[in-house]
Amino acid sequence: MNRRTRLGLVAVGTAGLAALLGAACFELPAFGGDRHPYGDRAVQVSLARHTANTISSVNFDQRAFDTLGEMSILFAAVLGCVVLLRQTRDEHRGRPEPEPVALPVRRYALVVLPVALLTGLYVIAHGQLSPGGGFQGGVVAATSLHLLYLGADYRALERIRPVGLYEVGDALAVSAYLVTGIAGLIGAGAFLANTLLPYDTFNTLSSAGFVPLLNAAIGMEVACAVVVLLARFLDQAVEIEEGEGK
Repeated sequence: MNRRTRLGLVAVGTAGLAALLGAACFELPAFGGDRHPYGDRAVQVSLARHTANTISSVNFDQRAFDTLGEMSILFAAVLGCVVLLRQTRDEHRGRPEPEPVALPVRRYALVVLPVALLTGLYVIAHGQLSPGGGFQGGVVAATSLHLLYLGADYRALERIRPVGLYEVGDALAVSAYLVTGIAGLIGAGAFLANTLLPYDTFNTLSSAGFVPLLNAAIGMEVACAVVVLLARFLDQAVEIEEGEGK
């Protein structure tokens, strides 16, 4: 395929996309209006299924299949990094030497670490009730562990971050999301259908049916994925050196 043909295909595709976007824009509600059909329906379904946080209802109930796609993208990205950043035959691991840490930095990091970790777990657990959820809480919980690297040294971080366990946790979290979806398919005839579990009392931790389970699975997957990603990049920067493999 020559250059002119490729440019022609790009032009045709761009024109078609522009036409579709233009047609969609003419169907949008008036700017500044107080009514949005999709938003109104999303809120109604969220309240009907006892999910106080409408965004979580959309992510883990009304459009839970889309969230599965987002989780799969993150899982694939982690898998790609693990493969690309693995230690090769012409590399070896050097024992990282601890660097001196200023006392205020050490104190601050070690004090904030448990607070940040608990905050991340709280955001995950309360995702169906208040702003936040598995994605946000998972990132907070994962990055909080790395305050130990700032406050102590890399070897201290490695002791609480066995990468193999986090890789297994990442895979188990993805599997848990899929198993929950299959349970809905078997029990209700639709993948990820939020109809098997009782919705319970509104605005409580056990409310919203499947939403807390899927939210927890996402939180675990994101936390483990971020830990594995940072571990691979930090290994390259701190431990892995070029030279004869050992």
